[in-house]
Amino acid sequence: MSRTSMSRTLRVAVLYGGISTEREVSLCSGLQVVAALREAGFEVIPVEVGDDLGAVLAALTPKPDAVFNALHGRFGEDGAIQGVLDWIGVPYTHSGVRASAVAMDKVAAKALFAAAGLPVARGRTVDVAELEAADPLPLPYVVKPVSEGSSVGVEIIRAGDNRRIEVARTWRFGKAAMVEEYIPGRELTVGVMGDRALAVTEILADAGVFYDYESKYADGGSRHVIPATVHPDTYAQAMDMAVAAHRALGCRGATRCDFRYDDTLGEPGRLVLLEINTQPGLTPTSLLPEQAAHLGVSFPQLCAWMVENAACRV
Repeated sequence: MSRTSMSRTLRVAVLYGGISTEREVSLCSGLQVVAALREAGFEVIPVEVGDDLGAVLAALTPKPDAVFNALHGRFGEDGAIQGVLDWIGVPYTHSGVRASAVAMDKVAAKALFAAAGLPVARGRTVDVAELEAADPLPLPYVVKPVSEGSSVGVEIIRAGDNRRIEVARTWRFGKAAMVEEYIPGRELTVGVMGDRALAVTEILADAGVFYDYESKYADGGSRHVIPATVHPDTYAQAMDMAVAAHRALGCRGATRCDFRYDDTLGEPGRLVLLEINTQPGLTPTSLLPEQAAHLGVSFPQLCAWMVENAACRV
């Protein structure tokens, strides 16, 4: 979809908010996108999404030319809203139903990454009762929900902290949890636009904690080093792996891959793919817009590119 091929202004509905644990992040992303698309010359219809799907469909009547999906988390990036938009035949930004659903399911995504030859963390899925009873992996290890984003629910269990039973008993993300080896070292991320990797960013979380929800979205919660000061071979490997992960899941539009880089024994070290995000954050502290800007692509240009590459039934 290209504005240059049309003689009228495109009408774009921006979906934001939603009903997931990431609603506040989506509200922030959506407001940024609305302003950026208006600056880029689109006619924008803001649609704050709640739990009434009928209201969303009403807001999309008459059909807009495209939908900018600024939703995060469950029902926004797991294939649910994508299926609705496919059903009514409205092109939308970011990945389609299958890629969105698989990427949101960390177990399924990890299996496809491994099948594609990409390095992933060792681990498995456990019943929460098993986690409460004993350590499922040697310490330290990471516990994470199978289907949440933005590091929601992620816990690191370390030797001597006695938190495992508390984490299991207060778990609110279903009966199962994903446990993985803890990989020391550095946090890296790579954004992808279409078939192009943008840059490698190192994320330095505040006070040395891991890159959790607060670090992602709070002012001053983290510092970003772009381009990351890592070994050139590691930099190139991260760029290639991000594109390979994007393709392995059949993603489209923009995505972002997160990595752990263990350089504790020197460089080049061990690079491990953690996950792919099919709905990267678009807040003032978000990484994808920062990487695009690093390459000279402004935020309005980035959002316009997403609209111009909107599609459905893919």
